[in-house]
Amino acid sequence: MHKDQKASILDACKALLETRMEEAKVAMLAAQESANSNEKSSMGDKYETGRAMGQLDRDMHAKQLALLQDEYAKLIKVNISVQHKIVETGALVQTETQQYWIAVSLGQVLVENNKIMVVSPQSPIAKSMLQKKKGDSFEVNQKIQKIIAVF
Repeated sequence: MHKDQKASILDACKALLETRMEEAKVAMLAAQESANSNEKSSMGDKYETGRAMGQLDRDMHAKQLALLQDEYAKLIKVNISVQHKIVETGALVQTETQQYWIAVSLGQVLVENNKIMVVSPQSPIAKSMLQKKKGDSFEVNQKIQKIIAVF
């Protein structure tokens, strides 16, 4: 059951990252096209500024794409078949108020009408949970949460 739930979460995360990567590619190409299509006018400085701004925009989207690709590479390495006893990468954690999947930094993802908080092992919330087990508590934003289950 939980292996299937992890598979559903993984699929939702892949789809979300794939959509974000495609959006970044489209924005990057549009910015490049915009920079290339700025026509030289009698106002040479305006032309150069427009090209420079388009190039900066393109570079920003290229960096965003690279970060998304890096997150995707980390995501596909997560082993969803492991039944975890402690909180670590790949674990699905149920607290009194929230479900967390320790994988990559994506935030809240809706999976089969369940809100799952997908967090990186390096995030503050994951760091406060790491190595804990069912029954342990952890503190986040001055609120104590109890771990109900780890899958």
